[in-house]
Amino acid sequence: MESFADGLLTDVPDSAGLSDLISDLEPPKPKDLFAPVKRQAWDKSNEARCDFSYRLRITRRSDVTFISIWQKTVYGRTLTDIKGDPAMVEFCAKSIVPVIRDTLGVHLDKGGWCIVTSPKRRHKARNFASLISERIAECLAIPFYEDVAFCHTRQRVNAEFELNMLPDEPNIIVFDDFVTTGQTLAAMKRLLTRYDKNLMFYTCINNKL
Repeated sequence: MESFADGLLTDVPDSAGLSDLISDLEPPKPKDLFAPVKRQAWDKSNEARCDFSYRLRITRRSDVTFISIWQKTVYGRTLTDIKGDPAMVEFCAKSIVPVIRDTLGVHLDKGGWCIVTSPKRRHKARNFASLISERIAECLAIPFYEDVAFCHTRQRVNAEFELNMLPDEPNIIVFDDFVTTGQTLAAMKRLLTRYDKNLMFYTCINNKL
């Protein structure tokens, strides 16, 4: 049986604003600090950055094991800014050379080593990775072969490179400035292992957390 009080409650119209009043009294939900932030496509504020805090890592990605010395960070210089600064060529080369020396050890001193990099996609002139590779070669006193491979497309995922020239050295350092998916290094690996080359992979910035 419906009570008198129940009748009063059902007679109160919703237009009285009681639901709004109740919602106003409820405490706001706490903000999720870890929720992904959606940005407009034109907003470049989410571009990858690096603060150059030394973080030596060995990473396995896309069937390639590579060594990096820096990690992608939230704050710091953008990768576009880094690539556009000529002073960064010397800085990157001098930073990675000691790591190459330490990891290769006496094998480097025995000779038979050279350094190569991934093929150019957007630049006819030497790109950032090529400039660093050339400087690394000078520091290590080994040959640098700039155009070992070439690529007909700009795609990075599942890229396939074609051989342009094959180094005589049996041991090859494959260097790239930034590594994200590892697909570029993997394409270089597929190409050069066909010719029984011993490969070591290095990069400056591991562009993936």
